[in-house]
Amino acid sequence: MDLTTTTADDRMPVLYLGHGAPPLADDPLWTGQLADWARALPRPEAVLVVSAHWEEAPLTLGATTTVPLTYDFWGFAERYYQVRYPAPGAPRLAEAVRKLLRSPSTPIHDATARGLDHGAYVPLVEMFPDADVPVLQISMPTLDPQGLVELGRRLAPLRDQGVLIVGSGFMTHNLRAVDLRRGSDYDPPGWSSEFDDWADRALAAQDLDALLDFERKAPAARLAHPRTEHFAPLFVALGAALDRPADQRTVIDGYWYGLSKRSVQFG
Repeated sequence: MDLTTTTADDRMPVLYLGHGAPPLADDPLWTGQLADWARALPRPEAVLVVSAHWEEAPLTLGATTTVPLTYDFWGFAERYYQVRYPAPGAPRLAEAVRKLLRSPSTPIHDATARGLDHGAYVPLVEMFPDADVPVLQISMPTLDPQGLVELGRRLAPLRDQGVLIVGSGFMTHNLRAVDLRRGSDYDPPGWSSEFDDWADRALAAQDLDALLDFERKAPAARLAHPRTEHFAPLFVALGAALDRPADQRTVIDGYWYGLSKRSVQFG
């Protein structure tokens, strides 16, 4: 992989997407939406993923060579553990990330044996099924919204080198309230639809202050996010897109088992 400098007009967009659980692969609507989205994007030189499923401080880089996936889920059918996604490693991207982030106050660790977790590979299997785009995953070193916005801001120059920055989470995420006995398309509970509507309006209004304070400002925030790790990747995406915050749109909306799958493109 060769990271090349592009013009502002060629700058890669930034994504915040709902990644789904492994059974996402069985949902023809959602998988089709992700595939269509990827086809409409400029082809990236590499993908940098920040997933809700990897919290580690100091910030840690995942494997820069192709290693087995991390099946970080339990209780699913065996076929979900047989999925493979041998995307090329991205050592040059890893070095670019180190240069952008390293400072005396920001040490960076390496996890050379950690493969992509399901927050990374589940959507990428649908978006880039040939596994021919180099992928690097980095950890979330904090759940603090302001700290994650700053992380995204520091990573933003990668967009000018053909890198697609992806924050992978879920717009609402309360698994204890999910009823798996019902079909995946049942009407969402009020707490999920209310939070999703608030987030949609806050994004459209570019109200970063409200988003940063979502635990107090958003309706049903504690129900929508008992823990905030699935909302947190949005802040990395927002930080990486601060140079042109008005250029954003929802690409995927709707619900999956009552959870909002709203996914947003910046740029």
